[in-house]
Amino acid sequence: MKRMSSSRIVRAIAMSFALALLAVPVAFSQESGAKASADWGIVIKKKDISYKAKFYPYVVNGKNMEIFAVKASDGTIRTALNTCQVCYSSGRGYYKQENAVFVCQNCGNQFRLDQIEKIKGGCNPIPILGADKTDLGDSIGISKQYLASVAPYFVNWKKN
Repeated sequence: MKRMSSSRIVRAIAMSFALALLAVPVAFSQESGAKASADWGIVIKKKDISYKAKFYPYVVNGKNMEIFAVKASDGTIRTALNTCQVCYSSGRGYYKQENAVFVCQNCGNQFRLDQIEKIKGGCNPIPILGADKTDLGDSIGISKQYLASVAPYFVNWKKN
């Protein structure tokens, strides 16, 4: 068995150390990549959100869609697709805000602002929950990938 010279051992250790140092920024950027990514379809500035909903249009493959963000009475920012979980295919399954209530333009169901993101299923806005959005500090990012995944809810949106 051949023995390595001490200079070769030192070089091998130095090379391993250098490679390890190079890997740290790569690992860090992958870990925090969601926050640094330019892959956001919609970025919502938190300072712009109040008790009056702010609507954000978006287009996926030629399909118009919209999300909204609104501040609940507890101060949290709630986000949802501006389409109804039941009425979305009607073409009129979207919401208009009337004070602290959102009204489905198809069936007239009224949905309180504080229920957004708290209730799923039935005639209400489709919530955008924690796993589908990212807190970026002073803003909230919603990825292009997520928006493309929910585009089928908007196939007939606002056609009637």
